[in-house]
Amino acid sequence: MDPLICGWILRKMDLKVKAATSLNSNAKKKANLFAEKKERIRLPTYNDDLGGKKYHISEFLSQPSGIAAVLNTKALQSFESLDANTYRCELPKLQFLNFEAAPLLDLRVTSTDEDCLVEMLSCKFEGSEVVKEQNDHFSAFMRNQMTWGGAGAESFLEVDVKLNLTLEIYTQPFTMMPTSAVEGPGNIMMQALVDKLVPLLLQQMLQDYDEWVRKQSYSLKSF
Repeated sequence: MDPLICGWILRKMDLKVKAATSLNSNAKKKANLFAEKKERIRLPTYNDDLGGKKYHISEFLSQPSGIAAVLNTKALQSFESLDANTYRCELPKLQFLNFEAAPLLDLRVTSTDEDCLVEMLSCKFEGSEVVKEQNDHFSAFMRNQMTWGGAGAESFLEVDVKLNLTLEIYTQPFTMMPTSAVEGPGNIMMQALVDKLVPLLLQQMLQDYDEWVRKQSYSLKSF
């Protein structure tokens, strides 16, 4: 799952960067937002012209270029490896009123011969102290499992994306409204964005896969 999905959702929901209103801990309200999407696309099949080597999607996703495609690093502000399978992704900066915030996501990518799993370990904002305070008022969880199957012309890639966002409701007039007044519109907006972005990200991954295969074939022919 591309980390930009989380950035787009935070941008579209127009979260207000304000100093926290002093509230009794028992009076805190939290809105739980959720979106999911499962989509399957047909995979192209590739063989080189020499030894008949097949370039399966599982091989691609186990390579650095495949990991970069999964994380869509071309669209990130910065990207760094924290360990063997954990990555820190900085999204393009967002403007909140007069504040500028840089979303930071820590993602774990686990690739096997059967699937590729992307899990969000943390999500926070970097910026001024006021911006950083917002990290205490929301939490996010994302899981994207990619599986594949079939053979030849029936080969397919399937993605199963789940996204949860918990927001503390701590500013007026929202504190005076029922939680459902935030959750209803929020869930609709999140689902609409996920429905739109997942197919686009899948198409971008297929383009990156095709580019990787062509480079591999060219390298073999060069020997």
